[in-house]
Amino acid sequence: MRRRDFLLATLLLPVLTGCNRDEDAIRVDLSRRAEPTLRVQPRAVTYAYLPQYAHTVSYERHRLLLDYLGRATGLTLRQIFPDTFEEHVRMVEHGEIDISFSNPFVYIRTAKAGARAFARIIEPSGKPDFRSQIICRRDDVRLRTLADCRGKRWIAVDPSSAGGYIYALGEFLDIGIHRRDFAEVSFAPGPGGKQEKVVLAVFAGTCDIGSIRDGTLEILRERIDIGQIRILAESKSYPGWVYAARAGLAPEITEKIAAAMFALSIDRPDDATILQTAGMRGIIPANDADYGSVRQLVEKLGLDALAEDE
Repeated sequence: MRRRDFLLATLLLPVLTGCNRDEDAIRVDLSRRAEPTLRVQPRAVTYAYLPQYAHTVSYERHRLLLDYLGRATGLTLRQIFPDTFEEHVRMVEHGEIDISFSNPFVYIRTAKAGARAFARIIEPSGKPDFRSQIICRRDDVRLRTLADCRGKRWIAVDPSSAGGYIYALGEFLDIGIHRRDFAEVSFAPGPGGKQEKVVLAVFAGTCDIGSIRDGTLEILRERIDIGQIRILAESKSYPGWVYAARAGLAPEITEKIAAAMFALSIDRPDDATILQTAGMRGIIPANDADYGSVRQLVEKLGLDALAEDE
């Protein structure tokens, strides 16, 4: 036997001896084919909190709420974190954010791209609206009234911030102070955490006045001596923060999420923990018409709701 034949016989021997003569042969029909089916997991519903605070604050405030919504609806929800107000708006417009939690001004911008309000929150005050606060250092004797802000350095949250800019701008206009009448108007730099940065700039004295939404000072109580900050004035109240569904989101998804939100009650201890952690006392139905007063303010100020600035 030649060496090549010997090697071939050696390789085939385990195959030949592995079949018992008493066993039935298994016929394989190669003419029949079955295509493997790939099971596609359902896409997560994306949820984003407008980045008025640092991402860690946004996550911690809404983590329990998202966990609850997932359990109550059977949906997979994923919180995502735009770095800026403008990025948040663009992501809603491009369908990357399914459920947007934002201030009213950002909402009316996204509404032009088809987003629709379905819920709004009861603020910690117990009311479904909120205000802008204009702050200064307690020891700044030059500032006694809103009129004293003329010619001063103002730091605001963002051009698209309702409580952190738009509402305060409306108060200044009502007493005849225009943006050009300030020595400087600047906006909090960098991604996220903008409300905190306004307070810190005023606290450090790098700006004379700042505008924030009510409730912000409490968040900073553990970081600075907020007794050194004085609330110089507050704006009129406007409708509270709003939940909106992006254009094209399946109505049944919005309905499930809305029903779960409305079922939360501050009177039940477990629900109270979820709501209070998120900085709210409840969630109630809303519609686009609820934000007419904000649209009127934008028109009075001459702001284009789709512009990044004035």
